[in-house]
Amino acid sequence: MRRRRKETNYWMSYADLMSAMLMVFVLLLSVIILDYKSDMDEKQRQIDAVTNVKNNIIADLTEEFKGSNMNIEVDPQTGAIRFPGNILYEVNSSELSPEGIKFLREFVPKYFGIILQDKFSEDISSIIVEGHTDKAGSYLYNLDLSQARAFSVVQEIYDENFVDFPEKDLSKDYLTSNGRSFMVPINNPDGTYNPDKSRRVEFLFRLKEDERIEELQKLVSED
Repeated sequence: MRRRRKETNYWMSYADLMSAMLMVFVLLLSVIILDYKSDMDEKQRQIDAVTNVKNNIIADLTEEFKGSNMNIEVDPQTGAIRFPGNILYEVNSSELSPEGIKFLREFVPKYFGIILQDKFSEDISSIIVEGHTDKAGSYLYNLDLSQARAFSVVQEIYDENFVDFPEKDLSKDYLTSNGRSFMVPINNPDGTYNPDKSRRVEFLFRLKEDERIEELQKLVSED
């Protein structure tokens, strides 16, 4: 009888120990889950904050240029401003036409007036003028042409004869140019290649937190 009582007490103590360990494990797991949720909530908050800034810029750009006769397209996802290259240049030329200069004098002050207004300027990392071509000709020829066209736009903006606008000096902290050759073509709604739309110039902006947000979005999607 004594031996049985001792064995019974032993197993009861072991069961109590296991219950206590299980309780500790549950508590630790709860803390980990709460920390994880808090971390995910913070990442999502950061994503939402930057997304709101971008959406507000896109909304302002869309409002400014909708219904205008400038043949301007605002990308609803990125905020990129697109207009056909024939507005600015003759075929195979990087020299701005008189009509192109007139277009820029009307467009540029409005664009920078939105992008670099006080509520957005602290969030802007860079503004890029991008040149794009169609697929006629070699990659290198079109790369040179697209780069020359993009640079000619920036060069015109800072020409002493160009129209003045309040953000002109400030814009020098942000504006750069780039050529993409025929690397980013534009397709028709049915998926077929559109050479006319592919020949274009774009004004794009990047936010300071864009790269950070891209990393966070990958982490959130992976988790």
